[in-house]
Amino acid sequence: MIRRFTLILALAFPAAPVLADDDYMPPVTHPATAEECSACHMAYPAGFLPARSWQAIMGNLENHFGEDARLDEATRAEIEAYLVSNAAPRVRGVAETATPLRISELPWFKREHEREVSARMMERAKSMSNCVACHKGAERGYFEDD
Repeated sequence: MIRRFTLILALAFPAAPVLADDDYMPPVTHPATAEECSACHMAYPAGFLPARSWQAIMGNLENHFGEDARLDEATRAEIEAYLVSNAAPRVRGVAETATPLRISELPWFKREHEREVSARMMERAKSMSNCVACHKGAERGYFEDD
């Protein structure tokens, strides 16, 4: 009951990204987004970044964090539309005009992980962007500690 109430509050009063009970973010449900993004990494929930961030990311796929991730224009536009429509209205600790490109560089992410991630965990994960290394339910939207 508390989890349901927390999720209702999160939807009614977004302070995005808001994880209900600090562990759930709606996962990617759009087939093209899930298929294309997860070909190289976990398809990150759109609610972690604001629309302007997704637009910047999708507008520069030829240099997607050092990789060429270009798509045909129809697929790119479809994925961008999905990400933008499901993006965070605002991100706690980030200026309304800022365009963060990495979830792992957001203030809330750093706060959540700075004390919890040991050297051994980082060795296993290889990167802070590898959510599934520590959060086994991440692809289903669950980011509780495992």
